[in-house]
Amino acid sequence: MISKELIQQIRKENTEVTLNEPMKNHTSFRIGGNADCFCEVRDIRSLKNIILLCRDYDTPYFILGLGSNLLVSDQGIEGVVIRLGGEFNEITLTDNNMVRCGAGSTLARLCNFAKNMSLGGLEFAWGIPGSVGGAVYMNAGAYGGEIKDTVVAVVYMDKNGRIGKYSGEELDFSYRHSAFTEKDHIILNATFQLTHKPQHQIAEQMQELMERRKTKQPINHPSAGSVFKRPEGYYAAALIEECGLKGYCYGGAQVSPKHSGFIVNDNGASAQDVLGLIDYIQRVVKEQKNVDLNCEVKFIGRA
Repeated sequence: MISKELIQQIRKENTEVTLNEPMKNHTSFRIGGNADCFCEVRDIRSLKNIILLCRDYDTPYFILGLGSNLLVSDQGIEGVVIRLGGEFNEITLTDNNMVRCGAGSTLARLCNFAKNMSLGGLEFAWGIPGSVGGAVYMNAGAYGGEIKDTVVAVVYMDKNGRIGKYSGEELDFSYRHSAFTEKDHIILNATFQLTHKPQHQIAEQMQELMERRKTKQPINHPSAGSVFKRPEGYYAAALIEECGLKGYCYGGAQVSPKHSGFIVNDNGASAQDVLGLIDYIQRVVKEQKNVDLNCEVKFIGRA
């Protein structure tokens, strides 16, 4: 149980605090039990103070983006869930076609900002749900593009509240991986190197990719996007479909009839339903295709 004294201290920061907040309201899966404490911080000072308070009170914390690649436990999340708002949503044009964007901003806002500035390079990200921080964290990508193609620097905060910066090779980008994947650093903002491009061309490409998403992906159903990483030499969705699992249901969770790489919350699915379906898919694909499917969606919360 979270300390009342800790909650009182957090309330003194520039943040709104709610207790026993349903996480299903903050994830694209629309699944998840309650967070002990949920708050939105608006500036770096408050963020630092809150994570140091959590350390002092021996209480875990979790930084939440838009919850688009998460599966939250039915038993909820222990400790403090922190969402980045305020200055973490700011987007600015610096120089040499560079854009600095706060980690709390949506990718959609960033893509629109770049388009309005006639800056190309982020068209592939249009339609990817999630925050900029989450996209950097996992090197999000689609349609031949990845975040690593444009990010040149990332500012972060470590668990002791110290500010640091990674640039170039320090970012350690690879497929669905970055320098932050195995660290407990908090991404604060990222700088993108873009290129001048006629605005109408950017808009046309964004529209084309969105139409492709609407046609091929179950964007109207609660999901966490692609569930599995791409196995080398294969496509996860094709393997799943070849194993006869397209449309397969496990409780309220279903392999999307539209795209086998997605699991959708079809009928009030629980986290356990989704975990059970993931496990079943992995076992069947291994038995029939001798291929290991590794999960891309991150499971968090109480076991």
